[in-house]
Formats: sequence, structure tokens, C-alpha cells
Amino acid sequence: MTAAYVALEGGHVLEGRGRAPGTARGELVFTTAYTGYEESLTDPSYEEQVLAFSYPLIGNYGVREERFESDRVHPRAVIARELTEDVSEWLADESVPAVDHLDTREVVTDIRDGGAMKCGIAVGEDVTPEDALEELEACKGMSDHTEIGEQVSVDEPVVHGEDNDGETVALVDCGAKGSIVSSLVERNATVHVLPHDSSVETVAEIDPDVLFISNGPGDPANYEQAVGLVEEFVEDTPVAGICLGQQVVARALGGSTEKMAFGHRGVNQPVLDLESGQVVMTTQNHGYTVAEPGEHLEVSQINVNDDTPEGLDGTEYDVLTRQYHPEANPGPQDTFDFFDDVLAMGETSPRAVPADD
Repeated sequence: MTAAYVALEGGHVLEGRGRAPGTARGELVFTTAYTGYEESLTDPSYEEQVLAFSYPLIGNYGVREERFESDRVHPRAVIARELTEDVSEWLADESVPAVDHLDTREVVTDIRDGGAMKCGIAVGEDVTPEDALEELEACKGMSDHTEIGEQVSVDEPVVHGEDNDGETVALVDCGAKGSIVSSLVERNATVHVLPHDSSVETVAEIDPDVLFISNGPGDPANYEQAVGLVEEFVEDTPVAGICLGQQVVARALGGSTEKMAFGHRGVNQPVLDLESGQVVMTTQNHGYTVAEPGEHLEVSQINVNDDTPEGLDGTEYDVLTRQYHPEANPGPQDTFDFFDDVLAMGETSPRAVPADD
């Protein structure tokens, strides 16, 4: 059996079975999702993290590329109670270390008690606990990655749905899931996917009906260019955001954000709509949240478990954001209409309606 060790920031070194070789370091987080491991592993929001699955068997329906959310695996390493051969081989091909035969209940409990923590992982024929501890020490010395957007964003603008005749969306790619783009294109939108650090001039040249800030990894404070775009366009152009996008929009409009203890990651997060009183189930993957929305936004939806903001609406601007993932691949389909509401803002905004002659 290939050796595998996981060194936790709290001092424990766990021994498991190696399923894909290599060494890695990163922030250890967990997801409660019981399906959708392909989508989770290819979600850019997991960049630079080590992902632990709380569900005990990962890989029981194979690996199919058409379910991927991006073109590669983003977590630096993967931990599970048991990984199938299909997933293990996929991770090995992607050079992502993987460990199973661990008590993931203990791992999740450690994270819930102590918060998301740094860890080091070593997998291979001759690795020792000291190799994992070395990775952990190296991880402790790393500062927050302020340029993480460069690792997950497109390098050049890409257009999807060129033949569509609906609204034009400028999607600022901070690590966008592919299903966000497809959800907009399926609704007849033309989507211009832009680098996370795009200039005001680039967006202005597109002249979008909606400015959309995507999900992505890391601290929203690191996405200053995206914040600046919202500040520049919000008075004249409807603005939408998902996950990190909600946090970026809040920061741009005078709000603040903060890091959560262990975040929300899974496909069963209940969200209450404050106006209708309806509770919907949502898919989520974030470690930061909006602490204060600021004077230009109001909280429209909250998480049932901890009251954190899950939806923001503009009080004087056309703004609509969600902390969860309405595209929900995989997961519940309770909130697909978010995209209809976003595109409707583009249809009815003053700039989209011709003035009377």
C-alpha cells in the first residue's frame, strides 16, 4: 500500500492510503456534497485548497468530462474516506495528490471546531510523516495569495453565444464555473468572458447590458480591479454577482467582507428569502462572506443556519447578487430563475430602453 500522511495545523499527523502520488500544501476545507465530485474538483473556487469530502464514497458513478466546470482539477490535494479507481486515476493524471482510508468524520470535526486550517500532504512509496510536516511548515510561511485571480481567469476575452440576440453580458472571470456561462447563453445572452483585471475601457467597448462578477477563490479584497469596475459602471449599468461576485459588489458599494470559520461548501444549504418567506436549498462553495452590505445594498436572503447574507439587492442601483450558486451543478434547481431576473434587469434598465422621440 502506498504511504500517505496528512499533517494538520493543529498538530495531528494522519496516516492513510495513497491513491495519487505527490506532495501538496494548502488550506484544508470540507464539502458535504454527496454527489457532484467532478464538478467540485473542477470548480476554480477550490484553487490552492485541499478538499476533504465528508461523504464516504467518492467516484461511484465514474468520471465524465462533460460534467467538468473547467478544464482542470483545482484543489491542490484530495482527501476522502474511499476513492474509486476512476477518480484516483484521474487525480494521478492531473498530478493532484490523493489520500483515502482516513476517518473523514474526524477531519471534518477538526475543521468545524478549529476552522479551516493549513495542512501538508505527502503521498508516495517512500514518504514519511516528516515529509508532510515539511509541507505544513512551508504552508504556514505563505502569505495570502493576492494574485490568485491570475491562476483561474481567462488570459484574453472570450465570447460565447455570438449568434444570440438577447442581452449582452460582460462576465468578469474571477474563476467562473462553466455552468454560469452556459446558464446565460441558454437564455439567449451573448456573454463576453473577460480577465479578472480587465480595464474600464475594455468593458466600455463591449457596452454591456449587464456587468456580471463571477465566483472565484480567495479573499475578495484581492480583486481590486473587479471592485473598480463595479464602482465605475454601477450608476448606468445593471450589476450582478455570484459567490465571490457578491462580496466584490458589496465592497465596491461601501460594504465589508470577512473570513468565515469554515465556510459553506455543499449542496444542501437552506436559504430564506426575506420577502416571500420561502426557503430554498442551494449549492455553495465559499470561505468569505459579506459582513456589512453598505448603504446602497439591502440583504434580501439569509442562510437559515447562521443568518449570513445570501442575497443582496440594490437600494438605488440595479444590483442583484447571490452568495450561493444558482446554476447548481450538481445540486437543487430551486434558484435557476436568478439568471432570468439578471437578464431582465438588462432589458428594463434605463440605458436599455430607447428614449422617446
